[in-house]
Amino acid sequence: MSVSGHPLLTSAPQFFSSPKHIRSPSSPAVNGGFNCICVNAIPASQDGSFTLQEGHPLAANETNVGPNTATDNNCTSDSEKLSAAGAVDGEISVRYASSQSRASPSGSSSQLDVSVPTLERFRHEITHPAVELLEPWDAKFSSKGSQSFAAIPVSDISSSPVQNEEKPKVKHRRVYINNPLRTNDREDIVGNKVRTSKYTWLTFLPKNLFEQFRRVAYIYFLAIVILNQIPQLAVFGRTASLFPLLFVLVVTAIKDGYEDWGRHRSDVIENNRLAEVFTQGEFRPKKWKRIEVGEVVRVVANMPVPCDMVLLGSSDPTGVAYIQTLNLDGESNLKTRYARQETQSKQPDIHPLSGCVVCEPPTRNIYEFTAYLEMDGEDIPLGPSNVILRGCELKNTSWVVGVVVYAGKDTKVMKNSSGAQSKRSKLETQMNNATMWLAFFLLLICLVGGLGMGIWVGKHQSTLDDLPYYGKRDIFTGEDVAFYNVIGEAVFAFLSFVIMFQVLIPISLYISMELVRLGQSSFMSRDKEMYYSETNTRFECRALNINEDLGQIKYIFSDKTGTLTQNRMEFYGASIDGINYCDNVKVLNGSNPSIGLTRRSRIRIKTEQVVNLDSKLLCLLQNDSELLEKNIAHEFFLVLAICNTVVPIKVDEETPDARDSSSSEKPIVIEYQAESPDEQALVTAAAFYGYILLERSTRHVLIEVQGVVQRYDLLGIHEFDSVRKRMSVVIRFPDRSIKVLLKGADTAVLDLVTKYTVFAATSAAERRSASVLSSTISHIEDYAKAGLRTLVLASKQLSEADYYDWESRVAQSNTALGSNRVILLRKVAESLERDLDLLGATAVEDKLQDGVPETIAALREAGMKVWVLTGDKQETAISIGFACNLLTHDMEQIIINASTASGCRDEISRAMAHIQKHKDLSTQVCNGKLLESPQSSPLSSTAILSTSLKAHLHTNGRKIQENSTLCSDSSPSLALIIDGNTLLHALSEELEQKFFEVATACKAVICCRVAPSQKSNIVSLVKEKAQEMTLAIGDGANDVPMLQKAHVGIGLSGQEGRQAVMSSDFSMGQFKFLSKLLLVHGHWNYQRLSYMVLYNLYRNAVFVMMLFWFILQTAFSASSAIFDWNLMFYSLIYTSVPTIVVGIFDKDLSQKTLLSHPPLYGAGQKDESYNNRLFWITMLDTLWQSLVLFYVPLYTYQVSTIDIWSIGSLWTIAVVILVNLHLAMDVQHWMWITHLAIWGSIASTFGCLLILDSIKQETFLPHYG
Repeated sequence: MSVSGHPLLTSAPQFFSSPKHIRSPSSPAVNGGFNCICVNAIPASQDGSFTLQEGHPLAANETNVGPNTATDNNCTSDSEKLSAAGAVDGEISVRYASSQSRASPSGSSSQLDVSVPTLERFRHEITHPAVELLEPWDAKFSSKGSQSFAAIPVSDISSSPVQNEEKPKVKHRRVYINNPLRTNDREDIVGNKVRTSKYTWLTFLPKNLFEQFRRVAYIYFLAIVILNQIPQLAVFGRTASLFPLLFVLVVTAIKDGYEDWGRHRSDVIENNRLAEVFTQGEFRPKKWKRIEVGEVVRVVANMPVPCDMVLLGSSDPTGVAYIQTLNLDGESNLKTRYARQETQSKQPDIHPLSGCVVCEPPTRNIYEFTAYLEMDGEDIPLGPSNVILRGCELKNTSWVVGVVVYAGKDTKVMKNSSGAQSKRSKLETQMNNATMWLAFFLLLICLVGGLGMGIWVGKHQSTLDDLPYYGKRDIFTGEDVAFYNVIGEAVFAFLSFVIMFQVLIPISLYISMELVRLGQSSFMSRDKEMYYSETNTRFECRALNINEDLGQIKYIFSDKTGTLTQNRMEFYGASIDGINYCDNVKVLNGSNPSIGLTRRSRIRIKTEQVVNLDSKLLCLLQNDSELLEKNIAHEFFLVLAICNTVVPIKVDEETPDARDSSSSEKPIVIEYQAESPDEQALVTAAAFYGYILLERSTRHVLIEVQGVVQRYDLLGIHEFDSVRKRMSVVIRFPDRSIKVLLKGADTAVLDLVTKYTVFAATSAAERRSASVLSSTISHIEDYAKAGLRTLVLASKQLSEADYYDWESRVAQSNTALGSNRVILLRKVAESLERDLDLLGATAVEDKLQDGVPETIAALREAGMKVWVLTGDKQETAISIGFACNLLTHDMEQIIINASTASGCRDEISRAMAHIQKHKDLSTQVCNGKLLESPQSSPLSSTAILSTSLKAHLHTNGRKIQENSTLCSDSSPSLALIIDGNTLLHALSEELEQKFFEVATACKAVICCRVAPSQKSNIVSLVKEKAQEMTLAIGDGANDVPMLQKAHVGIGLSGQEGRQAVMSSDFSMGQFKFLSKLLLVHGHWNYQRLSYMVLYNLYRNAVFVMMLFWFILQTAFSASSAIFDWNLMFYSLIYTSVPTIVVGIFDKDLSQKTLLSHPPLYGAGQKDESYNNRLFWITMLDTLWQSLVLFYVPLYTYQVSTIDIWSIGSLWTIAVVILVNLHLAMDVQHWMWITHLAIWGSIASTFGCLLILDSIKQETFLPHYG
């Protein structure tokens, strides 16, 4: 901002001739936190006007501003620079508020006076984004007046009124260390007692009933029971009508109660564990449920952590602690947590430790935590590496001490205890639609019966007195009447028919389906062919309600790393200073890491990895000369050893060398624990080249460089994130120089490297840099084409001034909470990671898993489209695509790479035009124009099924459309390759439909350089627009969004932890198991449950229609010839068990047949086992069967003396035999349990009838008249 045109006294230009740094002498800067305002005043013209500009760092010299001011040369933070201009009569009083002063109880602020003599008064405006006006500037200035304004740092802007209009103030929690009373009085904080159980002894019955009656089906049943209790509507006896509902309620309550009892036991054990809490000057045992927020807790080795705690200190002098998060996220590898040195140093004298932790409110994200510690006048930033969460176990550390910040249900593990949103299968959705049709049909036949009753009563009013069974008692007056009236009789009849025909709504089917799914899940989990012995991983069903969806998948979205590949990285080689080092001399695991060097190290690396060493590179590192190439290689391996989060752990293990050696020195065995397989491979490779990571703390890193231990001070770190796609550390070298070491994706790093072209270079050094850059890029492309994973390494020299500027900005950003801190730190990192010096690139091999090519080939033959969504570069993804049979050499690749929306639009338009040509070609093939030669129709051999299989499919209502199959197979193969930058535009509202059409027209799709959110968006796009079943499979946390978005999410238990497994519907150990899961179990599950749904609709409809034909023969009376208990037992006993057994055990085709003929899977994709057509055919089938079932016995015994109850028993036996024989005729795979279920059900029907007939009718049918 500049203001000119204000004449000044002759002394004014001299006064503002240099930048003025204003800081309160009473509030000195603490720990790099500069409470300053910088003002630059530059003369604008000779007439005395001036320009005030935004402040800049001061020079080394200092200039006194006035008698009450002090100057400093540390004002380097942009957020605390002030841009102001103006002239006033008198003096301007500048009041600033630092983060320390604003946090102080008094809230006082220091005041500075800067005398600026002027000739006139004018209005001042402050426009700097880091400044907030606390008082208006409209006041008139007298000759001795003053006016105040405040400069507020960025960390405090979020609380300003102006900012609050745009973004609400972020709520935070203040936790006072060793003062739980003060903490809990001021905050809405819960205790540490947890309760995972739902019920208590008092709430069990009402709460359980309330939860059960949240199901609409149970309310329907209850309404039927209530209606049946009305005497005028009674169709069944009171007891008989209650039985079905009570049976379901009691069984469900017993199941829920048993499960909750187990949770109660676990809660009691958990809440009564003992922890050591600092009380009255010493650590004393205390039950977990009594621990409060603000208390200091000590946890010893191999013990679980009781709360979410900020680490204050550990047994390690450096403040490091090792934890295992197996109970939290399923990961078994150790992770490091650090105590700040400000608190670690005070551990021997813990009782005077005090301070306040200001943190964000409780959240579910276990990987994020932002806070800062107010202690001794400082704001100490805290992050995820400073907190240990409830459920973790302390490992390889004697003890840690921490302050509780979240307890009980506020802990992150409890926040995540609720399961993911449940999914509903496609078949269940179709069944719900069928239920709506059945409800409509129920109302229709009840309406027919009610109207028939009304019409019949109206015609026979005069003769009703002679029909005693039509006698009624008025429910209001109690008088006996022949009938109420025509309308009343019709209404009562309608409601009675609703009660009688209630079984038409397949309420029991939902329970039967759950039992069948449970049985199917048990068989899948126990399948030995889907067991991965190397990691002891079995197939696991985590969602029991979508088993049948496995048989209807059309699109498969797969991650690459760890899903298609082993995610066991093997260091293949490197490009250093433009030279390719890939001799492929393998060094097996357990070998001496310093092999080839002049000095044999005592360090041994415990690893299962294989490292490829290059002899030329080893010779270069052994060279004692100060060659430029060696220095670059030296720095290259330092980046590999330092720029990571790998934890070196010393292992007490006796090696063969130690047993055989006569030396008294025992070798040191180190095992590297890493969250990323890439980092572990790179650190291991550095160790084998002689750069061994020995120790890591918050302040330093120890590296053994060719036998000499060196200490590198760790000044700061910017961790890897999916936005920057890189990681950097700021290191002070032993020679006191400061450097930035960085590694990341080539697309994220190469743009940050200082670039020179050979022709534009003006010096030999520039020409050399340009040549190195060109060679490195060429090597990276070669690595990618070979299917190798690449990372680019770079460094940068920092001056002391640049370092202090960066440090102050980091310190300021670290005082923000929540997502603001992440954004601010990302901006600081981006400003640091510029103008880098390229060191080279790494090549890491990630081999394919066993059976991946065969699996993908089988899935594609089954009619599924496989899309690979990966974060790797395009060349690597294409190479892996060929290796896994996703891409074939006869495929035509459509590659879309565009950096702008218009470019993306043009690329997609050209792709659509190209696809249309292929469609025209396919049409000609289908019309027979190009089928004259055998070569013109490249049919797959597996597309032609055997005659017996065709016959089988035809008999099951699944006709093979051979012509469409031929046309589909004869169409040319297309593959789409697109990158993440292009997807930013392709997934926009304008282009998503066109992109969808292009992608779905291709047989294979590879999306490379995609972010986790883009994976989810792609799945969502196909899911919504294609209206086909989707499956996503992955192994990492970055795959979780797409797993949850797809119809079916499958998590692989791999090297990247269990985040994907915990968020999935099913989990397994290897990608190759997917073929059997879908082609065999998926096909079986879909076929079984589809038939089960149709069969249940059939058996209920046959029974109801038989009752309907009876009321037509009895003047539409709501009476039945079948005993009440037989009506109830029909669905519960007589016919339920066979359908459940068949739903679990039946197999329409053998496993061998399904695996050898993948096209058989297409039945599920086309809904051939259950669809609207089959539903209506089944309903029509029930009509004629029920007619035969009812009228044949009726007319057979028409002239006999058989009574109505006997013929009712005959109808009961007949319908049970009919539906069971119908089921037996459709069974494809007979087992002993199938025979027992079907024939046993028929036998049990006879037994029940004998028992019921032997008891008097009045026992079951009390008189309601």
